[in-house]
This record gives sequence, structure tokens and C-alpha cells, in this order.
Amino acid sequence: MSGDAAALVARLAGRRVLVVGDVCLDEYLIGRPERLSREAPVPVLEFLRRMTIPGAAANPARNIAALGSAARLVGVVGDDPSGRELRLLLADAGIDVEGLIVDASRVTSVKTRVMADVDLRVMQQMVRLDRGSRAPLDGIVRRRVTEAIERGALDADVILVSDYRSGVLDDETIATIRRVARRAGRPTVVDSQGDLLRFRGYTLVRSNTPDAEATLRRPLREEADLRAATAELRDALGAESIVITRGAAGVALRDGSGFSSLPASNRSEVYDAVGAGDTVIAVLALGVAAGLQVRESATLAAAAAGIVVRRFGNAVVSPEELAAAVAANHSGT
Repeated sequence: MSGDAAALVARLAGRRVLVVGDVCLDEYLIGRPERLSREAPVPVLEFLRRMTIPGAAANPARNIAALGSAARLVGVVGDDPSGRELRLLLADAGIDVEGLIVDASRVTSVKTRVMADVDLRVMQQMVRLDRGSRAPLDGIVRRRVTEAIERGALDADVILVSDYRSGVLDDETIATIRRVARRAGRPTVVDSQGDLLRFRGYTLVRSNTPDAEATLRRPLREEADLRAATAELRDALGAESIVITRGAAGVALRDGSGFSSLPASNRSEVYDAVGAGDTVIAVLALGVAAGLQVRESATLAAAAAGIVVRRFGNAVVSPEELAAAVAANHSGT
């Protein structure tokens, strides 16, 4: 199986992916807990260091680049230090940021996490502070975003849409992507937080369980629930494939071949689940671009997620790591 795993993973490289969505800068302020404050029952942290990582739609772009494919990112940042820092981090990761539009009327979305470095191996999140705008795009910025989507779709193998509900992916932009993709003959893959029904006509739709439950307005606990849910969502969205990620319970999916349920790749060694969904959608998009079956892509995606949850913050996986993980998972079954 190791040879088969390596061959499958190798097919993810050399693809061209247009990533459209909400971007942000993930900021980590890391300190060592010293004592309890006299002002309130909270720990006092002695500042150690600051680190930043591209987040939201920028994270699947990083995963795509790490797996040997080309990512072109379309999004909106503010004319501020955080936007400039995010652009530099993305360029350093080999991501095309020509479509990252600067809007002086907005602030760049930043998620600041205050972390306690407990023993140099384990960090505990104390609080998260979000800054940013969810306002609709104005006419000039929207036109520039549309133009960037149209340019990027010309040579893309697939369009990946990452919806973090920060204003870029409103109904008009969603319709623009659908129209551009159909005209260019490009498949569309979407990772949505919130109402999935906005993405009718997209090729593959991924959701986590809570968002799928919210869309369908019922709980999804048993396999029978997931069988019915994936069928209903596929019909309602007119999608070729539906993928529902279930954390430690694995992945449920439905395509033209029917329903499948896959186990999680890593159920116990979870250090930080931040960004795992971004890794999943990146691998699924590359699988679509490579012509893999959705079950094959989901198997690779689950293995990739099982790697990144062992790491701190938004993380990426190399082709060698992914091939080894898939081979190990198979040999253990």
C-alpha cells in the first residue's frame, strides 16, 4: 500500500488552485504563567514571544502550496500593518497574492490568541480576541474581487471557496464564482461556516457536523442520520459530492456512487484542532483537480488532518508525511 499511497499523494502536486474567501492573520501572544493576579482570579503571564500565521482562507492556500501545487489567493485585507504582514507571510509560503485586494476602508481580520506556555511542550489558550469587519464589500472593491476571480479562473484546475463569514462571500460573490466557474468549465469546492444552501450549484461542498445540523435543523448522530442528510444536501444543492467531517467520528460522504463513512485517522493524539478543516478542504480540492474519486480524496484528507491536529496552530503537511500516514493507516487496518 505504501507505493499506492505515495502515488496517490504525488497526484496532488502540480495542480493550480484558485482560492477565494475571507482571510485573516492568526496572532499568538505567548507567555509563561507566573502567579494569580491580585486584581482578579486570573493568571498573570510573563510575555515570551509573538508569532503570526496566515489563517482562514489563507490556510488552505498554504496547505496547497506545501503539497506541491500552486495557490492563487483572492481576498480582501485592510491598508494596515496586519494586512502587510499577512501578505509577506503568504508570499514567503509561495502563494500568489496578486488577487489579495487592499481596501483602505476596512481593517484586516486578526484573531489574537493569548497562550500560556505551561511546560515548553503544552500551550493552553486563555482567551481569543477577534478584530475585523463583516461589512459588505463596496462597489469598487467588489469589482476588483470579481476581476481577480475572472483572471484566476482562466488557468485554474479547481476553484476553492473558503467562507469564514467576514463579508467577502456574500450572495453576489457566490453567484459570481458560480458563473465564472461554469463559463470556464472549472469545478468548485466549498468549505462553508453557516448556511450551506447558499452554495447551490457548487461541485463539492464540505461541512462540519454542527453546520450541517444547523442547515437541516436536526441532529446527525447515527449513520442512518448521515445517510439521509448527505442525500438531502446533495439533492438540495445540486452538488456532485457532499462531505461532512465529524471530528473523532470520521468523515461521511456521498457522491454519484453512493454513501461512504470513513474512520478518523487520529482519534487520540489531538494537540490543537485549529485549521484541520482547512487542511481537509485543501486536500479535497487537490483531489478534484487530480481526478481522484471523492472517497480517495477523503481518505487522504483525513490522514492529513490527523497529522496537523498534532501540531500547534494552523499547520501544513508535506507530501512525504502524508504518504507515510496513509500507508500506516492502511497497514493498521
